[in-house]
Parts: sequence; structure tokens; C-alpha cells
Amino acid sequence: MHGTQDASQWVQRWSHLLPAACDVLDVACGHGRHMKWFASRGHRVTGVDRSQEAIAAVAGIGEAVQADIENGPWPFAGRTFGAVVVTNYLWRPLLPTLAASVAPGGVLIYETFAAGNETVGKPSRPDFLLQPGELLRAAATLQVVAYEDGFLPSPDRFVQRLAAVRVELSHVDPQHSGGNHGGHSGAQAGRRRYTL
Repeated sequence: MHGTQDASQWVQRWSHLLPAACDVLDVACGHGRHMKWFASRGHRVTGVDRSQEAIAAVAGIGEAVQADIENGPWPFAGRTFGAVVVTNYLWRPLLPTLAASVAPGGVLIYETFAAGNETVGKPSRPDFLLQPGELLRAAATLQVVAYEDGFLPSPDRFVQRLAAVRVELSHVDPQHSGGNHGGHSGAQAGRRRYTL
């Protein structure tokens, strides 16, 4: 069960990008391994899953929402989160909504199976495997900080994983940002550097 496993190494590696004590959304949260991990670090956590059993297991950790996010409405319309975390889950029609759910200054941390996994095990259906570059395209409205697409051992699997932030653009005065005089554009002025 995912609830008894440690948090994903990818999630742990990029968790330093989260704003302090932010709201974290764990999508397809299962038994809450990531909810537990983030809650233990002072974050407010929300988990969504279609399984009543999973939601019952995480109810004491934070906000627990049972919803069929593949066939029903997005239960967080109008809300954004300091972090949106997705592991081992793919529903392509939801990808734009997930990116849009990242608050300014927030982060999307995503890790799931990719094409090639059918050669080593499950999942093997193309519907459940990201195609090359697909996660990058899904995060086009965010600043990608890290991206990997390839094979991982123990257990053998092909994955794509990404950490991307929604850049906070502060008000930029054209006279002080270089305007159209060869200086930085407003978008460049608002970009942050991230520790890898």
C-alpha cells in the first residue's frame, strides 16, 4: 500500500521548492504517503481519491475529498495550492487543470510511468504511459526546474518526472526593467533561480 511506503524520492528531492507552511494537494492520494510526509513538515494537506477506503485512511491527516476526477467535476474549482503532487497517476484530460491549480510561487511535482514501461511490467497500456516530452508540454505554463524521462531500477520502471513552479511576476516598472532597450523583459525580471 502506498500509505505505508516512504514518500517518493523525487517528491522529497524537490520539496524544498514549496513555500513555507503552504497548502499541498495530493492527487490520487491513495492511503496518503505524501499527505503524511508533507503534514509532518508543517504543511496543510488535502488529498483527493475516488476510493472511499483511501479517503477514510487519510481523513485524520488533512482535508480528504472523495471524488471521481476522471468522470466528475474537478472538486477544487477556483482553488490553488502551494504544491500539487501527483505520483503513479495519469489522466490526460486533467493535466491542464493540475497546472492551473498551482498558486503563484507554488510548485507542481509530478512522477508517473512513461512509454517503455510496457517492456518491463505494469502499467503497460498506452493510456497509462506518458509519451516522450508529454509532461513538459503539460507544464508549458510553468517554469520547469527539473525533468527526467527514462529508466529506473529496483523496481524496473520507465518514468517521467517533473518539478515546475508558477513564477510570481511582481509589478515591473518598464523604466527600471530595461523596457525595450535590450534589458530584461518583465517575464525575465520576475524569474527566480532555484537550487538543484
